[in-house]
Amino acid sequence: MSSIGLLDYGMGNLHSVQRAFERLSCRVCTVQRSEAMAACDALVLPGVGAFDPAMEQLHRSGLASGLTQWCNDGRPLLGICLGLQLLFEGSDEGSARGLGLIPGHVRALPRDRGEMVPHMGWSPLQAEAGTPLLRADEPATWVYFVHSYAAVPERQEDVAASVRFAGEPITAAVWHRNVAACQFHPEKSGLHGQRLLRRWLESACSA
Repeated sequence: MSSIGLLDYGMGNLHSVQRAFERLSCRVCTVQRSEAMAACDALVLPGVGAFDPAMEQLHRSGLASGLTQWCNDGRPLLGICLGLQLLFEGSDEGSARGLGLIPGHVRALPRDRGEMVPHMGWSPLQAEAGTPLLRADEPATWVYFVHSYAAVPERQEDVAASVRFAGEPITAAVWHRNVAACQFHPEKSGLHGQRLLRRWLESACSA
């Protein structure tokens, strides 16, 4: 049975993510200190709220440095929602430096193009590259979003999936080396979300 470490830094809806992995027959433990990461096969960084307070909490708990070492060692990490944004170098939402695990910046969604911000509700993913999360040739997968910011990776090849907003594609998922992340909430996306989590889990725990 795979052991998934769910990072608890005070800014994530841990219960729904935990239940989603338990449905996939995983052992899930909350990780509040970097020392606890050693017992895990893979880590999940969830998050709701604002960028700067989240980074402050990650540094205060010591999880930021632990995460950096974990990823530098080539071990698997999945970010969800704000957890995706924290992986980048910075965000329009604040002034704090991000984890910098993926080159790029997080930008505010445009508010002058006739779309509601935050982007909230169900939208179809467009696979941009074949990854363990999504095959490039599979039909559209509908998933649930709640966000006002979107990542802009420096390298287009890091974009695993996009979603259309105000007529333009924005980043919905990324895959960079051993780091995967979803701007949407797979744990709230029904069977489609469960399938995505299972694919990530199979890839992460077979590496």
